[in-house]
Amino acid sequence: MPNRVLIIDDDAELCALMKKCIKQEGLEADITYTGRDGLTKIAEQNGAYCLVILDVMLPGINGFQVLSEIRKGSMVPILMLTAKGDEIDKVTGLRLGADDYLTKPFSINELMARIESLIRRYTTFNQSTQLDILNLKNMVIDKENRTVCVNGESVNLTGKEFDLLVFLASNKGRVFTKKQIYTQVWEGEYAFDDNNIMSFISKLRKKIEPDVEHPFYILTVHGVGYRFNKEV
Repeated sequence: MPNRVLIIDDDAELCALMKKCIKQEGLEADITYTGRDGLTKIAEQNGAYCLVILDVMLPGINGFQVLSEIRKGSMVPILMLTAKGDEIDKVTGLRLGADDYLTKPFSINELMARIESLIRRYTTFNQSTQLDILNLKNMVIDKENRTVCVNGESVNLTGKEFDLLVFLASNKGRVFTKKQIYTQVWEGEYAFDDNNIMSFISKLRKKIEPDVEHPFYILTVHGVGYRFNKEV
């Protein structure tokens, strides 16, 4: 996860104070004083930020315009700052994709609480997404929806074939014996003979491998068992 915050606000004194407090929490912070400079920074850093603190009242393009531009290509959390107590500003920001807002003047303690909450939610969401989706070379495994696509084409797997694929792909590079595979995928004492495991591997390969005779994904480790290609 990135550990940098971008502050876009034309109040230099406030920016310096926010940056100091953010650094005390173990995060880095960049500052820009205009919306255009903020958008340039986001483009240059390309995913480096875990949060953007964005003032509504900016010289040149305003915060709402900046927010709209950010949302065209990023779902980074955005905390809007407004000097007005006008509810319309808050509603506008939230509808355009802001995650939270603070009305100036605000306490630093409240600011830091909002920052910590937004980063925590963003981190949790991304970790959950990364855990649910396995993006491999020419293969995408969606664990939540139990689907597999190879070269963009959906592959129809049985329940245990899917479980077997997920287990091996989630541990790519590690070698497993047939007994280890059985106890992990079938979750019980080893009751299969080796031929049954080999049969499941063979059926799975026929469905996912571009060349069954020369497997790319599920590799045989002779005399030991199987491993998922760590290069994918």
